[in-house]
Amino acid sequence: MTTDRRTLLADAAIDVLAEAGMRGLTHRAVDRAADLPPGTTSAYFRTRQALLTGLVRRLVALDQAELQAAGEQAGMPRDADELTDGLAGFVGRRLAGRGRQRSLARYACAVESVRHPELREILVPRENAAREAVRAFLEAQGVADAEGRMFTLLACVDGLLFDRLVGGGGVPRDEIAGVVAAALREA
Repeated sequence: MTTDRRTLLADAAIDVLAEAGMRGLTHRAVDRAADLPPGTTSAYFRTRQALLTGLVRRLVALDQAELQAAGEQAGMPRDADELTDGLAGFVGRRLAGRGRQRSLARYACAVESVRHPELREILVPRENAAREAVRAFLEAQGVADAEGRMFTLLACVDGLLFDRLVGGGGVPRDEIAGVVAAALREA
């Protein structure tokens, strides 16, 4: 039952962080969000740092599961349009609903990791099927340093996502097509 309760609390903490920001992330706020008695969160996560670490671990686990499943389902894109469509779908999911909540929490944690390097270590991008599909596509297109271009491409997409998360609106497909085209150009 401990694992289930920790997961429930970490999920509630993600929601609290997304809604109330870093200052609003308290044990009591997580208790309320999880609809559990006062003191429950502090019984499982004794300190604020433990709570934040649990939240980040859960966030990374959710993100990795999503990216692994997406990469396995889609496989390597056949062309730039298919890669663009895949990235556009990903960005769309991250700007709405639960994806938006996780995106807001992730960016708040990224900023916090500047002061807490142990969080940065957890947040470091991990290998998954989606990343591998992008890298394989770039290699198949003859892109020199496909690994480096993959990182740059995904960082650009992440920047577009962050910009619209903060500023509102969606990311038009043509903007994503532009960063895909740039990744495919000869340097």
